[in-house]
Amino acid sequence: TGVATDHEGSMTVIDCAGVGYGVRVLLDEQAAMRLGEKASVYVYEHIKEDAHDLYGFITKSRKELFEKLLSVNGVGPKAALAITNLGNEGQVRGAIAGGDTKYISSATGVGKKVAERVVVDLKNKVGLTASDDATAFLQEASLADSDEALQALIGLGYSREDAVSVLAKID
Repeated sequence: TGVATDHEGSMTVIDCAGVGYGVRVLLDEQAAMRLGEKASVYVYEHIKEDAHDLYGFITKSRKELFEKLLSVNGVGPKAALAITNLGNEGQVRGAIAGGDTKYISSATGVGKKVAERVVVDLKNKVGLTASDDATAFLQEASLADSDEALQALIGLGYSREDAVSVLAKID
């Protein structure tokens, strides 16, 4: 808790008893922090060999979502912040539970594979009921072009997408 004294990009400087802390914050939360006024954030501290970064969140639940994203292999603090910045907390949680990898991969620095990993690892951990087809992309990826049933349906005139969709419903 302190006074917001400066905004520089995604970083806000919060003065606490004469010491200014540069805290990376979400864009919508930064807009709510007025310069010269009191600001309180929940801080996540990330320490590595060459950096000591602080990430701040106005609500505890957003900080928890950020930390869950960090638990996914391949997601660092910058990618987790970018995913959390995609929309409000409900939208991000909904995208993860619903398997919306396209939405998640639209975050800066997040590719398709990482977005898929986020969905697979967190779909049941974000506090929403996961969609039944949240991980349908895994079945689609498992169908190789050499799959005989897939090739037979394509030979009969089905598009690849329709054939994959049909085969996904078969044990």
